Order: sequence, then structure tokens, then C-alpha cells
Amino acid sequence: MTDDARAAASSAEPGGADEVADARAVEQELHAAQGVRTELPVDRQLEAILMIADEPQSLVSLGAAVGAPVPAVRQAIERLVADFDGVDGTVRRGFELREVGGGWRFYVRRELDDVVEQFVEAERPARLSQAALETLAVVAYKQPITRSQIASIRAVNVDGVVRTLVARGLIEESFTDAETGAINYVTSDLLLQQLGINSLDELPLISPLLEDGADGFGHNEGIPDGRV
Repeated sequence: MTDDARAAASSAEPGGADEVADARAVEQELHAAQGVRTELPVDRQLEAILMIADEPQSLVSLGAAVGAPVPAVRQAIERLVADFDGVDGTVRRGFELREVGGGWRFYVRRELDDVVEQFVEAERPARLSQAALETLAVVAYKQPITRSQIASIRAVNVDGVVRTLVARGLIEESFTDAETGAINYVTSDLLLQQLGINSLDELPLISPLLEDGADGFGHNEGIPDGRV
């Protein structure tokens, strides 16, 4: 067999010259990518990862992410903490790197909580979504009521909407059912203020709005005034 024939047969077989060459090319690319990453300081790599982390990250997970041993990661974290805290003449940042629950994460400094809260309140949408309005109506006319009962009436998951209404201060937790442990919700005084009424007795009846003349949620009799 000639050399050309041997080369052709070799490249045609599984694991032949072509596959070997491709494998080497991939390996070289991987080494090149790792080389680029290892040239970056560990501190900067950790800073970038922690910037997008939505929960505390352990030293082990951080070490795995940047390909560094845990002692090196610990030292890098200590340097970042000192840097953000303004040690050794650096500028003290408005955030800090804090260890919580066995992991590390960026947090706003406590003295700036009020500033951030005002910003969030200002950015919060003024209008409620249709889903939120419907859920609020259910709570207003059927309170006290649990999440599962609201979901049964609306035939959709309402967990997120209920959290939104609680965050807005329009509904609040009233009591926990002793048997099921379910939280019962009622409307708040803030809702009454927003609606310009003194009590839920002033809410309009739903039945006139229904085409079939059904009672809807029923009359307002026996509905609490929304105060715990």
C-alpha cells in the first residue's frame, strides 16, 4: 500500500487523522480561552460574578467559577471588602460585600436604605395591572380570604399578584388559619383612602353589573371594614 493510500485509509477510519486534527484544534481553542481568563485578576472576575448574583455565593462556588483554589478566593474577597469599605485610602462605596448565610453578595449600605427605598417607590408603576385589579376586587368583596380561595375564584395562580398588592400596601395579612396554616388577607386602610370611602359598606353592589342578574360576590353585609 502506498503512502497516499495509507493516509486516505487512516483519515477514513474512526479516530483517523481528520478526527485527531479536529480534536487537537478544539483542545487548542480551549487552552487559549483558559489562558485569556487566567490573565484576568481573580478579584475582577469575582467582582463581575458577584455583581449579577441574586443570592449569596459560597467560596467553593466562586472558586469553581473562576478556577481558583478556595484560599485564593478568600484572599481576593478580603481585598474586595477592604476596597469597597474605603480602607487604605480607597473611596468608600455605596454598596458593600457582605457575608450572609455562608455566602457573599453585594448589598446596599444600611445608611443608604432610605435613599434606595425612595427611588424604588418613585419608579414603581402607579397603575395596577388588570390581574391586580381583579384580585383586589376579590379580596375587597370576599375578605378575609386566602390565596387558594382567590385562585379558585379567578382560576389562575395569584401568588405574584398578591405579593404585589401587599407590597403596595393595599391588602395585608389578617390572621393565619389554625387548621390549614393558610394566611387570610383583608384590604387595608390605604385602599379606603385611595377609593375615597370610609368603609367597605360603601362599595357598590356587583349584581347590577352582571348580565344574568346573579348576586356575584353577594351583598356587602357582613364584610369587615378591612382593619385588623
